[in-house]
Amino acid sequence: QVQLVESGGGSVQSGGSLRLSCAASLSTYSRYCMAWFRQAPGKERERVAAINVYGYTNYADSVKGRFTISRDNAKNTLYLQMNSLKPEDTAMYYCAARSYDWCSISSGDFSYWGQGTQVTVSS
Repeated sequence: QVQLVESGGGSVQSGGSLRLSCAASLSTYSRYCMAWFRQAPGKERERVAAINVYGYTNYADSVKGRFTISRDNAKNTLYLQMNSLKPEDTAMYYCAARSYDWCSISSGDFSYWGQGTQVTVSS
């Protein structure tokens, strides 16, 4: 059974940092596109960052220069380093996996999801 387990969320003040982790029980983890999505109350889920099997990364414009996605294939773990956090970054953050070399921006293309970790940024 595939499991994605996020951790690292919490409450911080504006300008602070958090590092999210996602442990994946995928036997061929290195062959999956991995991504972080977020969803704030009353808003649609959006893709924050993604990293494909070749290590290429892509970010939403709203987080470019502040967030960094990375993966450790030896540990089957995905990370999201979030710096200079803003109140508008407040959301539930989800880890997602897609069994394909390249990533998609659509949440519907991702087969596996974690339960989410809450990030709250206060001004």
